[in-house]
Amino acid sequence: MATLKIPVSGQDHIQGNAMAACTLVEYGDYECPNCGAAYPLVKDIQKHFGKRLRFVFRNFPMSRMHPSAQAAAEAAEFAATKGKFWEMHDLLYGNQDRLGVELFTELAKTLKLDPAALQKALDAKTFSERVGTDFSGGVRSGVNGTPTFYVNSERYDGSMDYDSMVAAIETALAS
Repeated sequence: MATLKIPVSGQDHIQGNAMAACTLVEYGDYECPNCGAAYPLVKDIQKHFGKRLRFVFRNFPMSRMHPSAQAAAEAAEFAATKGKFWEMHDLLYGNQDRLGVELFTELAKTLKLDPAALQKALDAKTFSERVGTDFSGGVRSGVNGTPTFYVNSERYDGSMDYDSMVAAIETALAS
């Protein structure tokens, strides 16, 4: 079974209790339809486990198949520098069918971020290295598609449904 090669750290985007007994890591692509389908599933799982679960999102843009995925990940990283990663993350998944410069500008305005600064960062590829670091860590950990999940550093290869994922997390919590 594949394991997470890059441990969760302060460099990650983390939601939930930092001391939670279980960590769910997702390598995701904002343009991937399967990631879009997994997004509400993750929200439901977070709600179910509450303080017992820490969720980590890492970028894995599959740019050959999803031409806007890299820019979307960079837009989320731009928002992270302003303390708005999760808000941008949620809005990108909520508008997955409209990814592109026009949407990024609209979302920046919604989040009270400077759209011109975002555009400048996208043009300069300011956050390309940060996204690439996530991507490289995913490759090292055996990620070859999205979404890929890890439960306490072990790759989750079960069904992408609520009951199966809850059962895997419950098993990890009981260990």
